[in-house]
Amino acid sequence: MIFQAKYMVVFTGAGISAESGIPTYRGAEDGVWHKYDPAKYANIRYFLKDPKYYWGFFREVRYPLLKQAEPNKAHIALAKLEAKGVLRAIITQNIDGLHQLAGSRRVLELHGNTRRILCMECNKGYTIDTVYRQLETQFPPTCSGCSGRLRPEVVFFGESLPTAVLEEATQETRRCDLFMVIGSSLVVQPAASLPVMAKQQGARLVIINKEPTPLDSIADVVFHSAASEMLGDI
Repeated sequence: MIFQAKYMVVFTGAGISAESGIPTYRGAEDGVWHKYDPAKYANIRYFLKDPKYYWGFFREVRYPLLKQAEPNKAHIALAKLEAKGVLRAIITQNIDGLHQLAGSRRVLELHGNTRRILCMECNKGYTIDTVYRQLETQFPPTCSGCSGRLRPEVVFFGESLPTAVLEEATQETRRCDLFMVIGSSLVVQPAASLPVMAKQQGARLVIINKEPTPLDSIADVVFHSAASEMLGDI
C-alpha cells in the first residue's frame, strides 16, 4: 500500500514519542512528572496567572526529558520514507521536535513545538538551553530585549490551533491517497477528524497504535503494536 501510493501522509501522536522516553499525559502516573498537573502547566489561563508553575515544570521535567530524548526507529523510518519521495508530509500532535531531529523536513505541528521559546511582547525567539540557563538567576524568565514574558511556542489548553497549520494539514489530508495514523488514540478534536476526512476523500487508512481507537472499524489495516517495531520492519 505504501509503495502503491502516489501521495502518502502520516499523522502522529504521543505514542510514537513514548518510545523515545516522552511520557503521555495518561501514562505519567509516577515520579517527578506526576508532581505537576497538566490542567495547570498546560493551561493558558493558569500560565498567565502563575507562570512560575510552568517554568518549574520546564526546569525539573520538560527540559531534562527533551535533552535525553532521541528519535527512535519509527521517527527515522518516516524520515527515510520522506527522503525516498514516498512520504509527502507528517501531521503531528507532538510538541517534542523529534521528527525534525530524525531528519524529517515537512512536518506540520498542530500543537507547536516546546523546543521553541518566544517573547509574548516582541516575539523574540530563544532556545531551551538559553532559557534553562536563565532560570538559574531569573525565575520566571523574561525577554532580554524588552523584558516581556516568555512562553513556549505551543498551543496551551484554552488556545486555538494555529489556523494556517490546520488549513495546510487539511489540504494535505484531502490530497493524499494513503493516510497512516501512528501512535494516536484519535480522541482529540479537531485533529482526530483528519483520518475520517482522508477516508471520505477515497484514501486508504492505516492505523498503528498499541490500543484500539474509535476509528479502527473504518481503517483498511490496523496494527495494535509499537510504532518503532512496525515501522522498523517496513
